[in-house]
Amino acid sequence: MTDGPEPSDHELAHWLAQQAGDQLLSLREEMEDSGAGYLHRELAGDQLGHRYLTGALAQLRPDDVVLSEEGRDDGARLEAERVWIVDPLDGSSDFADQWSETWAVHVGLSVNGQPTAGAVAVPPWGRTFSTAAAGEPPSETGRRRPLVVMSRSRVRWDGHRLARRLDADVYGVGSAGVKAMAVVTGEADAWVHAGGLYEWDTCAPAAVALAAGLHASHLDGSPLRYNRRDLAQWGILICRPELASDLKAAFSA
Repeated sequence: MTDGPEPSDHELAHWLAQQAGDQLLSLREEMEDSGAGYLHRELAGDQLGHRYLTGALAQLRPDDVVLSEEGRDDGARLEAERVWIVDPLDGSSDFADQWSETWAVHVGLSVNGQPTAGAVAVPPWGRTFSTAAAGEPPSETGRRRPLVVMSRSRVRWDGHRLARRLDADVYGVGSAGVKAMAVVTGEADAWVHAGGLYEWDTCAPAAVALAAGLHASHLDGSPLRYNRRDLAQWGILICRPELASDLKAAFSA
């Protein structure tokens, strides 16, 4: 970062996610020009994002611990109060698909288990969302039915449940960060995931959503906690606050 006062955690998360996203965009263009294969593009993106974020955090927050999807978890984080939880390339398979715009970079900070700061860069949109610029919940959209986004693999069963019980419109979308940011922007009313995820999938998106005044919890309503021994999470809900009760009830039976 430029010389000057030390950035806040919120500002740092925003800057890191944006910088990583810009580098990934450049890499994607280079690999398209070179004709690199699908798996090569996916792996190269994961590695670039991981190297950049872990290296930058080691320099700029040397006393903090970093947990990356692409790194090794040696358990040292369990003794730390401050843990950066990053997904260097969320939606790597979409990144490898030159026609897809549903991939993101997640930079989240857990302090004593709470999602305290975070940023989600969505480079194909040219936008970075973060707790550095928290806003109000999206205004009323005028939609007659709630629009819910979820993983493509879950639309067949979970989507049908919501369509029946809430008369919802359901769309399958890649990347956890993209789905969550669709709710932040008001393009969607909710992101529902009734299956398993990992902490790096949700830490940064949850921090940004909460800062924007949205509801973020497990699908049963319990609060999201981070830097736990078991990194798996089950059931995620990010939505407009007024929809939370109905969405939780739809999956409680």
